[in-house]
Amino acid sequence: MKCIDRPREECGVFGIFGHPEASHLTYLGLYALQHRGQESAGIVTCEQSEPKSHKGMGLVADVFNEPTLKALSGDSAVGHVRYSTTGSSLLKNAQPFLAQRHGSFMAIAHNGNLVNALELKDKLEAQGSIFQSTMDSEVFVHLIARSKKKGYLEKTIQALSQVRGAYSIGILTENGLIGARDPHGFRPLCLGKIDGSFVLASETCALDLVQAEYIRDVNPGEVVLIDKHGLHSERPFPKVKPSFCIFEYIYFARPDSNIFGENVYLIRKKLGARLAEESPAEADFVMPIPDSGNYAALGFAERLGLPFEMGMIRNHYVGRTFIQPSQSVRDFGVKIKLNPVRDLLKGKRVAVIEDSIVRGTTSRTRIRALRDAGVKEVHMRVSCPPHRFPCHYGIDFPTREELIGSSRSVEEIREYIGLDSLAYLSQEGMVGAMPQPSDSFCLACYSGKYPVLFSPKTSKFVLER
Repeated sequence: MKCIDRPREECGVFGIFGHPEASHLTYLGLYALQHRGQESAGIVTCEQSEPKSHKGMGLVADVFNEPTLKALSGDSAVGHVRYSTTGSSLLKNAQPFLAQRHGSFMAIAHNGNLVNALELKDKLEAQGSIFQSTMDSEVFVHLIARSKKKGYLEKTIQALSQVRGAYSIGILTENGLIGARDPHGFRPLCLGKIDGSFVLASETCALDLVQAEYIRDVNPGEVVLIDKHGLHSERPFPKVKPSFCIFEYIYFARPDSNIFGENVYLIRKKLGARLAEESPAEADFVMPIPDSGNYAALGFAERLGLPFEMGMIRNHYVGRTFIQPSQSVRDFGVKIKLNPVRDLLKGKRVAVIEDSIVRGTTSRTRIRALRDAGVKEVHMRVSCPPHRFPCHYGIDFPTREELIGSSRSVEEIREYIGLDSLAYLSQEGMVGAMPQPSDSFCLACYSGKYPVLFSPKTSKFVLER
């Protein structure tokens, strides 16, 4: 079981069809989506109906170089960056998942989590399927391979009709690129166009980097086929109420992206303004916990007319791992990433803005660093309600027992972290800052009301991932 103190980004998907620079554009697209997954990266291309694949553990820039991209020839590609929400952090679980059969192939990149994956896996294994990985995304491969429908579009639709949960996927075949989004629309997926070629991406920031024109979002429950004839759309599933993941706005998506029809930066500023209205703080200035708290802090400071300062400086050159010289260096892991500006902070009352508190241990360490820097008072404000329940749709939140908001009151959390005051944005304030109606969002991690049900077996699987 993983023990984390920040939500883990899920995955990022990018695909392009009919462009001579497919592998290079996919590399750039994945680079823009790096925030969505830093454990592994992969690209599969197609040249004259033959797939070429390269995957590796680590960041996009570490996995790919000019020789590997040159070897990924072809005018179509699908790529993926990953954090492990199901399946261990191993190369065999890196995506896209490539399968070849009878002179045909498919490469699948998946963002999300299937809540009936184990049930389907057991059924498929009983029918003779042999799984090569521990990731739920491989279920798609076997369902598509077993379909008796004609053509990958029809096979994919039949496969999708059997899965439950969250998926935004890109599937590359020898003849086209398929994109699909689950009927609830948990995860984002958009369409773009560059030099006459269609592009699929998890976020619009990837389109911006490759200079593709944004066309529209792939709609919840929509399946699109991009091939030599252009773009073809199907809406094969009954329409249901959308359940957009609200945490995409709060934390996951890049602030320069537009998702679910609205700019993330502006939404985070609105969240900060709402937070200031509900829970103002008497402080000398407002500061964020970089980087995810930056934009809510701007909205908070602007609404209260307080100065905005960067009281902690982030080292942007720190990777996922680093050598720790000695266990006696207290809190080295946190200090190497964020360092207080002592002369700015000494003797001051500060309002610290966070986007969320998961387990509380990292927040506790950071507040202790502020105290050590001479801060007089620390008032923390959080731009969402307390997380009380785990996510089953593709976000690697800990078990409920590990979530500090599920077992402690706000006052107990304040005392544990070492704050002078603590306040969270209310659920009403959070959804009130959204551009869509309140019932358009999945709020399960706050309310425990899950829009797609799961079996106890699947629940155990998801929680222990």
